[in-house]
Amino acid sequence: MPPLSLLHSFHRSPFRATALGISTAGSITTTAAAKFVQFQLRIAPLNFRGKALIAAAASGDSSVNGDDHPSIVLDSLRVLQWDQLCDCVASFAGTSLGKQATKDQLWNLNKTYQRSTRLLEETNAAVEMHKYGAMADFTGIDVALVETSIKCARRGFPVSGSEAMALVVLLRLAETLQFNVKAAMKEDSDWFMRFMPLSELITELVISQSLIKFIEQLVDEDGSVKDSASSNLRQSRDRVRLLEKKLYLLMENVIRNEAKETSSLEICNIDGRWCISSAATRSPSIEGLLLASGAGNLIEPLSAVPLNDELQQARDSVAKAEQEVLLKITKKMQIDLNDIENIFNSIIRIDTINARAKYSLSFEGACPDLYLPKENDGAIHAETPAEEEILSEQARRTWILYLPKAHHPLLLQKHRHSLQMAMKDLSNANAEIRRRKQLGGSAKLKEDLNVSALEMQVTKLKQVRPVPFDILVSQNTRVLVITGPNTGGKTICLKTVGLAAMMAKSGLYVLASEGAKIPWFDYVLADIGDEQSLSQSLSTFSGHLKQISEIKDLSTSLSLVLLDEVGAGTNPLEGAALGMSLLESFADSGALLTVASTHHGELKSLKYSNNAFENACMEFDEVELKPTYRILWGVPGRSNAINIAEKLGLPVEILSNARELYGAASAEINEVIMDMERFKQDYHEKVQESQHYLRISKKLHQSLLLTRNRVTEHGMMEKHRMVQEISKMAASARSTMHKNLRESRSRPTPLLKQTKTEIDKHALNIVNQHAAATGEDRTCVATESSDPVDITKLSITDKKRKLPKAGDMVNVPSLNKKATVLEVDPSKEEVVVQAGFLKVKLKLADIVP
Repeated sequence: MPPLSLLHSFHRSPFRATALGISTAGSITTTAAAKFVQFQLRIAPLNFRGKALIAAAASGDSSVNGDDHPSIVLDSLRVLQWDQLCDCVASFAGTSLGKQATKDQLWNLNKTYQRSTRLLEETNAAVEMHKYGAMADFTGIDVALVETSIKCARRGFPVSGSEAMALVVLLRLAETLQFNVKAAMKEDSDWFMRFMPLSELITELVISQSLIKFIEQLVDEDGSVKDSASSNLRQSRDRVRLLEKKLYLLMENVIRNEAKETSSLEICNIDGRWCISSAATRSPSIEGLLLASGAGNLIEPLSAVPLNDELQQARDSVAKAEQEVLLKITKKMQIDLNDIENIFNSIIRIDTINARAKYSLSFEGACPDLYLPKENDGAIHAETPAEEEILSEQARRTWILYLPKAHHPLLLQKHRHSLQMAMKDLSNANAEIRRRKQLGGSAKLKEDLNVSALEMQVTKLKQVRPVPFDILVSQNTRVLVITGPNTGGKTICLKTVGLAAMMAKSGLYVLASEGAKIPWFDYVLADIGDEQSLSQSLSTFSGHLKQISEIKDLSTSLSLVLLDEVGAGTNPLEGAALGMSLLESFADSGALLTVASTHHGELKSLKYSNNAFENACMEFDEVELKPTYRILWGVPGRSNAINIAEKLGLPVEILSNARELYGAASAEINEVIMDMERFKQDYHEKVQESQHYLRISKKLHQSLLLTRNRVTEHGMMEKHRMVQEISKMAASARSTMHKNLRESRSRPTPLLKQTKTEIDKHALNIVNQHAAATGEDRTCVATESSDPVDITKLSITDKKRKLPKAGDMVNVPSLNKKATVLEVDPSKEEVVVQAGFLKVKLKLADIVP
């Protein structure tokens, strides 16, 4: 019988419709409808705004860039390259929602001072957890699957096996965090406060252990439902395996019957139905349904159609049984759904905080002392004694801005990236050399791969790091004027200050040395670079003026203003006059701090007429004819053009004429400035030297304290050891004496007469001491000439004496101390007593009740 068409095969197979979710009556089955709804639920993506809101809620921010800000604020952050820094910080988050939440939190410009300090406390807590080893890795969490599982549970739909296992991973991570924090608290309760506020957030998480065990009993790690999840599922899967085995054997039998064409026939599985494929050049004589033709023929033998239909029904039963198991998980999740959502949001928030901490640790940042400065029109009033103490401490500050060894974050990141790439290239080259050597390559492999150049590049990058700035602005300064040559680092210095202010405000460590202090600024406003507006037909100079005008209108007494090349782009005299007027305006009633760079010499003189101004210049190496990128504070910059021209070999007559035109007075000013620069350099060198010796003296002082403690501890140990040795020697002597006494009592011979006499005297002394202690009227006198006392009679008298009991207090004449009876052995006439820290075994004759 010739093969039938594919369309006809669908009409003949009732399971074809069932496989598509359509019953033989033409209606959609319940299982298929549920699958379709779940599929639509999972493929429906969140819009950008929705994701941002979820991420912001997890990060704890009340708004997602909520309010509109003036364009000058966003333009200022753009020229400072704040967006690049935010992307860098977000890359340290372990989850996609954590990355988004980190960006949203950093771009939230509505932070108050209290919110900024809270963010820094969170970052500090995460840093402490990293140092202790209590922080977890968030990269293993599939937040998309967890989010979908929560939605399915909220709507009552069955979750998938992968979603259930993603939820288990989330709960296990929360459990690990909780265990680590509790373990640290058990070791030392102070860790709870050092981990605050994260310790409180983590310990308050409610983790359902029963839900974790329930899911793990039903679902494998790969997300597949276990056979043991239900009896129906096991039976259905056994049925599927049996039918597949029957179909495979049937197909093999069909191919064997086609003896001439066996080599061109293969068994295959198409859409869950077992069939036979053959080459297009041959048309096999197998009776069955033609499923496809062209490049090859796919034929379902007629004998396999019933088994294939039965197989599809069995698989449908498996899917139904799996859905029943997964629905049980959904119902179990619904019991703890609020706790699960709280854990999910908390983990995203901790991931965001951890991203800030990992960035700060990775670039070796320092936690800044972020403080709220005074208003210009009066002091901020404290509402509590604690706030009053804080404000009084702030009033004593020497610096309004103190950033020692401050780095530009993006320059440091670029240098690190370049070093990593160079080291990777060197590692790849060395690996290639080893590979070629194993294959018997030539001896000139290093020259071919230029390994020496790569090694030199790595060494150079390790030695030449970006030069840090010492940014020290005194308390009374309102305007800082920085001068220096082009490409000398003035603009980088301005950007470093602006980024440090934004980082501290956003809860990040600043890339500076320890002890960094920075005020909280409400706005960071910057006019940097050529902001020429072609659309508004504005020149470079006009663009700058427009920017500065907007900055002036928006700035408050808590703002930071950064102005690059004030007064540039126009006539030098007019530009200098305008620049002086602008800076004086900012000093009188403008921002809290204004940092401006300029080439105009007239702006340097403002310091000498207004105490609110301070000068600084970028150092220039006249020998190497290049900037050093270091700041000299309190020194105005000087012109280096003529000196540089002389170094470059310009004719003498031209240089002489230039100096005459420049004027003798200007030359003298430059000489004075040179002297000031030398003085500042010497001063900074002395300061660094003194700081070096101060660090050494502190180390020596700590070493001396440690040595003193060790000596004291050693003396106490030696004293204790000597006391122990003396006690042992005394015990040994007493034991020897008692042994000799026992031997003399047991063997009284004429040879031991003298010893016996001495023992009798000792016994008489004990009796006399006992009589004196008890107040009895008894006199025992013994002299050298008197007769010896009968030891036997004395012993009998002692036996008649009342035995002491454990706990009684007795006198020990040999020790001249009172002791407590611990044990009594009447048979051996021995007693164990304790006098102080000594425990001694004595004869009854050696104690006095």
